[in-house]
Amino acid sequence: MHSYAAVLRTPHALSTFGAALLGRLSYGTVSLSLALAAKKASGSLAVAGTALALFGATSVVLSPVRAALVDRYGPRRALVPMAVVYAALLTVFALVTRDHPGAGAGTSAVTLGTLAVCAGACTPPLGPTMRTLWSQLMPDRRMLQRAYSLDGVAEELLLVAGPLLVGILVAYAEPAAGVAVSAALVLVGTVALALSPVPFPVRRGSGRRGSARRERTTRTRPRGLGQPVLAAAGVGLCLGGLDLLAIAFTEEQHRPGAVAWILAALSAGSAVGGLAYGAVSWRSAARPRLALICAALGAALAAAGLAPNVYALGAAAAVAGLFVAPALTTAYLIADETAAPDARTQAGAWVNTAVNAGSSGGTALVGVLVGRLPSLCFVLVAAPALVCAAVTLHGENHRKRH
Repeated sequence: MHSYAAVLRTPHALSTFGAALLGRLSYGTVSLSLALAAKKASGSLAVAGTALALFGATSVVLSPVRAALVDRYGPRRALVPMAVVYAALLTVFALVTRDHPGAGAGTSAVTLGTLAVCAGACTPPLGPTMRTLWSQLMPDRRMLQRAYSLDGVAEELLLVAGPLLVGILVAYAEPAAGVAVSAALVLVGTVALALSPVPFPVRRGSGRRGSARRERTTRTRPRGLGQPVLAAAGVGLCLGGLDLLAIAFTEEQHRPGAVAWILAALSAGSAVGGLAYGAVSWRSAARPRLALICAALGAALAAAGLAPNVYALGAAAAVAGLFVAPALTTAYLIADETAAPDARTQAGAWVNTAVNAGSSGGTALVGVLVGRLPSLCFVLVAAPALVCAAVTLHGENHRKRH
């Protein structure tokens, strides 16, 4: 589409975006690689699952902190050291989990868990950083919307391609190779991104120490992010719950292999919806538009509960996917508009954290309820998006009256 070609023709956009995508490909490869390597090294699926959970938890929870460091010091002074330490820890993880001829019973669970926690704590916030750079590259809001849509769709495709790449790697090498490749991808991509000539809005301190401390305290807590963070958490809850519901539904239908196609339909719908959404020049304000998108997502998920078979559920998932990327794109746009120029990375990281935390929460909630209230689970999965839409519209009406 011409609009997306114009985005990529912007000076430095293609090289900067390409570097970010190279580094973010590691996010698609690292989770499965860590799990497989930990499972083979320890001989325990429980140990592998715990290591992966610890890695994901520290990565998600500390994301705004790492993003604040990037806002304060810039990509070269903050992002590159993070990537070096992160890649080094992944390399150590790969070394301790590789095959050793004549080795003993396996790698200690404590060792694997400690390395996973430390690596997760250092994960470079490449997505939020790239969105900050997009806001520098695209001062026009319509072009920025297209850039964010393109970014979101590309990231989702990387998360699909990553496990496929790991599958190819482990067919010819041990799982530790996937961890090592993840380390190389993130290091090369991050360094290339940090060397981008696009100016980064670094936060400046004041002359007096006390004033600098007050400024730092104020600016590291961006305000006005309630709606985009709430919406992102709602979308994450929906997606996390839907993943588990798709597994339960296909097993009930005696078609367990169909779950991959249902989730692929969701991703395909999200890609189509994101590209179409970014190509439209919207006249309505972003906040009420986000509420309507969330309402549409919730309605589509609730309707998915009426699916009589896996084909119908796949179609319903594709329809629901049409609203996923637009919802997240709009949430990131609102976060960018709300934040100060030198706090955009942290604002985007809060939205990103909300999505990931919501996804984990949705999976946990459905895991508890799917065996007790199977007929209501699709409605429960749809509820966060519907509640988010209602709260947002109420807040918008209240703001207009006052």
